[in-house]
Formats: sequence, structure tokens, C-alpha cells
Amino acid sequence: MSGYPLPIRRLIGEFSKFPGIGEKTAARLAAYVLQSSAPDMERLADAILEVKRKITLCRVCYNLAEQDLCDVCRDESRDRGIICVVEDTDSLVAIEESGGFKGTYHVLHGVLSPADGIGPEQLHLADLVRRVREDGVREVLVATNPSVQGETTALLVKRILQEINVTVTRIALGVPLGGNLKYIDKMTMAKAIEFRRGV
Repeated sequence: MSGYPLPIRRLIGEFSKFPGIGEKTAARLAAYVLQSSAPDMERLADAILEVKRKITLCRVCYNLAEQDLCDVCRDESRDRGIICVVEDTDSLVAIEESGGFKGTYHVLHGVLSPADGIGPEQLHLADLVRRVREDGVREVLVATNPSVQGETTALLVKRILQEINVTVTRIALGVPLGGNLKYIDKMTMAKAIEFRRGV
């Protein structure tokens, strides 16, 4: 990309840091920026900065939040007796959009993957145990992706909760092995929640 002026090369370099964005796509995005109006790009920059300034993690479940608590944790109508454990906020959004779950969540922000340096300490599991003990939780539904790491994480969740009087269930398959929850259609997701199974 040495044919571009330095500011464009810098922009391409920054876009290339995004997941799934290679150098060619980054160059197309830079071209889009050049062709767009200054007010449009100012709105884009403001939106990016607003997300960085205002979005934090919920102090209870680690979902994305604008305040101390996320929308789900603030919702008094949610069933606090069931916690759905998910890998990431994309999975939480997919489950919410299915309309099939009315409990609360616990976002791990990853899965057990020693090769990537992700152990139990990085997954907010101590906070999950505390919530289950203190909040009278009767069921923990593990909705990690059906991958080797997702299954290993589900088994770890079951193991750390085995001393507590709580039912641990697993999202039903229908979600393909190796699949990613954020790409599952609403009906499949709703059925997977409805027909969950023991771990």
C-alpha cells in the first residue's frame, strides 16, 4: 500500500486491526471515508468515541451496559432464578432476539482455552458461583457454542457448581456442532432454549 499518501496508509493500517478486515478491505473502507462527506465521517467518529466513553460491563452479569447495570439486570420482570451462561454478548443478543428466554445472563467473555491463555480465572466464574449461592438461583443454563472449547467450558461450569444445590442444563442441539450462536435463526434458538438438557 506504499502508493498511498501517509494519512491514507495510516487509516488502512488502523482498519486492518479490525477482526476479519484484511488490507484490501481496509483500503476499500479508506476509499469510502475519502468519498464521504465530512459531517458523515464526524458522526461516525462521534459514534465510535461515544461507545468507548459510555459503554461498560454490567457489574452483575458482564453484559454491555450504559450504566452500572445492563438492561436485562435492571428488568424487574426477568426470572432471577435462572441464569443463562454465554460466551459473549453476541450470543446474549441472539438468545434475546429469539424471545425464548426470560431469565438473566452471565457473560464469560470467552471460553476455556489454555492454548490461548484463557483459564477459569479469565471467565468470571467466581462471580457466577457467588451469584448462584447468594441469589437463590435454581437453574444455570449453559449456552456456549457447540465447539470443543464450548463443551469443555460447559463441563467446567457444571463442575464448579456441583457442590451447590442448582440444576445445570445445556442448550439443546439443533445448534450445529462447531456452529456460532450469533448466526442461528430465531426459531432454532428459541427451540434450543426450550428443549435444553442436563449437562
